[in-house]
Amino acid sequence: MMRLLLIGMGTGDPDHLTFQAVRALNSADLLLIPAKGEEKSELAELRRGLCAAHLRNPATKIVEFAMPRRDATRAEYLEGVEDWHDAIAEAWSAALAEHPQAERAALLVWGDPSLYDSSLRVAARLAARRPLEVEAIPGLTSMQMLTAAHGIPLNGLGAAVQITTGRRLRDEGWPEGVETLVVMLDGGCAFQSLAPEGVEIWWGARLGMKDQLLDKGPLAEAGPRILKARAEARERHGWIMDLYLMRKTARRA
Repeated sequence: MMRLLLIGMGTGDPDHLTFQAVRALNSADLLLIPAKGEEKSELAELRRGLCAAHLRNPATKIVEFAMPRRDATRAEYLEGVEDWHDAIAEAWSAALAEHPQAERAALLVWGDPSLYDSSLRVAARLAARRPLEVEAIPGLTSMQMLTAAHGIPLNGLGAAVQITTGRRLRDEGWPEGVETLVVMLDGGCAFQSLAPEGVEIWWGARLGMKDQLLDKGPLAEAGPRILKARAEARERHGWIMDLYLMRKTARRA
C-alpha cells in the first residue's frame, strides 16, 4: 500500500522544516511539486529550494504536475471549493499513476496541513478511491510566523482567540465574545468593513521570505498603509500570501 506524506513546510524558509519533516522528505521515493502557473512559479521554486537544502536521498524522484485552479466566478463558494478539491484529487491521482512503483510519495504543504489547507481533505478523497495510507507531518504555520515576527503573544490573558477567514469577517462581522481574531484567506482586506475604534492590527505578508512585509498599529492608522503595501506587493509579484491578527484594546492583552 502506498503511503502519502503531507509535509508541513512552513512559509518557504529552509530553516522552517523540522527534523521530522526532513526525515520524512528523505524517506520518500517520489516527491510531487504542484505547478500553479507562471504568476505563482515562485511557490514551486521555494519547494525546489527546500529540496536543494534538505533532500539527500538520490532515489527520490521529483515530479511536477499541473495544479488545477479554483473557479472564482462560482456563485456558491463552498460548492466551488468542493469541485476544486475533486479536481486536485484527480491531478494527484494522475501524477501517482504515472509512477506505480512508488511506495512513499510526498507533498510539501504550505504552512501546516491542518490549518486552512486542502491537502488532508484531498488525500481523503484519494484514499476513498485507492489503497492509501496518509501521514501528516506538522509544520510552522503562518500564524506562528506572524506572532514571532511582531514579537507578540497569540492570545490575551485568559482570553479567547478565533481563527477565521476574510469572507466570514466581511459577512458576519467581529464574533461576539472574542478579543483576538486571526484572519486568513483574505484577498479583499475585510478589516475595512469594521469600525476601527479600539482595534489594533498586526499584519504580515510573504512571511519568512527575504522580502517579508510587516505593519502594525491602531487599525485606523495602519489599515491604509496595509492596503497600499499589499497592492504594491501583489503588483510586483503577481500573487501575495498574507494574514493579520486584530485585538480589541478595551481590555488588557
